[in-house]
Amino acid sequence: MNEAANHPHFAWPTVGVAGAVLPVLAMLWLAPAVLAPVSGTIVAIGLMGIGMIAAAAAGRLWVGVLLALIAGMGLILLARVLDLPALPHPFSTGLAVIIASFSFAARGALFACAYPGRGWLLAVLVVAGEAAMLITTAALPAWLPALLPAQWASTAIQTALTGSGTRAASSALFALAGTAGTTLIVVGLWPRRWPYLLMFTAWLALSALVWHRPGPPRADLFSAFAPTVQQ
Repeated sequence: MNEAANHPHFAWPTVGVAGAVLPVLAMLWLAPAVLAPVSGTIVAIGLMGIGMIAAAAAGRLWVGVLLALIAGMGLILLARVLDLPALPHPFSTGLAVIIASFSFAARGALFACAYPGRGWLLAVLVVAGEAAMLITTAALPAWLPALLPAQWASTAIQTALTGSGTRAASSALFALAGTAGTTLIVVGLWPRRWPYLLMFTAWLALSALVWHRPGPPRADLFSAFAPTVQQ
């Protein structure tokens, strides 16, 4: 980790791999019928990878937000090229992508404040951990995904892409916006540490909201890949 921190230019290839290359490969791997119910998960992982790591590497919120929005639009367009049905709720899709992008980039900006020059490494670890849990949701305790902002983003985006719109996943969308706001408060008041309590309390409260008002069930990404791997 120390070696990587001494070479921060490693951060930008990592941004591209985590936020673009891997999601694109995942979409190309899956058949269209299998891709549709997991497209929101793939887009959410891409937004998280680019938004969080880029904001942490650059130390700028807007860099993470801008790159995440570009990645989100690109992945959704690719999904359409791969025969994803026409977007039933374009406004809801855009709203979910924008809020998720801000939420992930806000966490990256906080990592940059907390660990100057090394924040992107922490972002990589967080992205890898949340992505792994998002992919294997079916194997996790039922309460655990409710704690994950990546899960919230996946639910909101998937519902907008192929479901009844973000209203059905309003708790997940509200949780993303709430964590973005409280995280930016911590960033704005840095180096004061007491706002961490506000952020942690808000995260628990918003996780409880998602737990008690979950969005529509979504397909498991690992289950989508398993048949193609076995073939």
